[in-house]
Amino acid sequence: MARVYFGTDGIRGRVGCDPMTVDFALRLASAAARVLAHDGGMVLIGKDTRLSGYMFESALEAGFVASGVDVLLAGPLPTPAIAYMTRHLACNFGVVISASHNPYEDNGIKFFDRQGLKLSEEVEERIEKVLALGPLTRTSRELGRARRLDTERLAYQQFCSSLLPAGMNLSELKLVIDCANGAAYKVAPRILADLEAEIVPIGCSPNGRNINDGCGSTRPELLQLTVPGVRAQAGIALDGDGDRVVMVDHLGRLVDGDQLLYVIAAEAQVAGTLRGPVVGTVMSNFGLELALRRLGVEFRRAPVGDRHVLAQLIEYGGVLGGETSGHILSLDRTTTGDGLVTALQVLRIIKQTGRPLAELAAGMEKLPQVLLNVQVAQRFDPDAVPAISAAVRRIEAHLAGEGRIVLRASGTEPVIRVMVEGRDESEVRGCADELAQVVRSAAPA
Repeated sequence: MARVYFGTDGIRGRVGCDPMTVDFALRLASAAARVLAHDGGMVLIGKDTRLSGYMFESALEAGFVASGVDVLLAGPLPTPAIAYMTRHLACNFGVVISASHNPYEDNGIKFFDRQGLKLSEEVEERIEKVLALGPLTRTSRELGRARRLDTERLAYQQFCSSLLPAGMNLSELKLVIDCANGAAYKVAPRILADLEAEIVPIGCSPNGRNINDGCGSTRPELLQLTVPGVRAQAGIALDGDGDRVVMVDHLGRLVDGDQLLYVIAAEAQVAGTLRGPVVGTVMSNFGLELALRRLGVEFRRAPVGDRHVLAQLIEYGGVLGGETSGHILSLDRTTTGDGLVTALQVLRIIKQTGRPLAELAAGMEKLPQVLLNVQVAQRFDPDAVPAISAAVRRIEAHLAGEGRIVLRASGTEPVIRVMVEGRDESEVRGCADELAQVVRSAAPA
């Protein structure tokens, strides 16, 4: 059975359109309870700051309680915090209501198992299979109970703080933290402040509609202006649900996920703690591969998506991998991508070495890479369209082995991602623009 609703990162869509409706959320809760908590049990629900999160939280709560499952309501917390606390509180599973880096008009629902891991495709298929059974309502004696978390939320903050060596703090570091007006708007500044950093918060005033709006990891321009403007040592930009991070050095220059992966891998290689290969994706900058090769570190590429990065890390015994977007996996510390955990690792390296972020990232030279997101009417396989395939072959011949082309459909929105990489920036941009225009013209209506 092919999955209909679950995509690369849970279920996601425009609020009010199938499947992101109250009716579907209620049915989904009942189906998930049947598959993940056969005889009652407990579920943890977290969310980001979207206005629609309250609506979906209530629908899921009703579906779980009616199915006999106890519900813990965490409120706004980063996705990785819910993964951690699902395991820490011994829940049967965890649920996050978030559309991550998407605009506020979208929302999504994703699950973690009792180990804090994303569900396998097989389990997602089982949930979809029982969706047709409709919501279950048990008798009064069998209903679950719901309550909001209080001090239990501090466990995640304590976990993050424990990632620094005993006796180390972030004093003498001035940091700008941009939480994208999203799920980390409370917990991230608190963690950094508890570690004695001087912080300048931006993107920490959510109103239900401004998540990812001109801020966060997808729009770091304000952070790039603020860091040198307040003479901070570094800036941190999370996305709406806190599982991605990019950073900014003291000069206001962006340090993306590939560069952060290099900084962490290089330090771990020197310390002798790096195990297995580092895993990136087909979109990872070729400069990362070259820089790791110079360090004697094996590099592998997975298809786009943290699910695929995780699969290769497990298969080859690695602990470190990630994507250019800043979704980085550190399996020796967490079970899922965690923007705060990644940022704290980099800040620890800055403190231990006394070297600024700009110097640490300088060991990786990024090759010019242009990524264009082409909006289309519906998702489709670009490789199956002859006109697009012909354009790819023509541009590859023009690059003459001195560049790469990656063309793929987004797994979460109707977008075709066009990536061209090479040694000459103007040539790369021209090729990307040309290919993007072909995609627009040849896309199915």
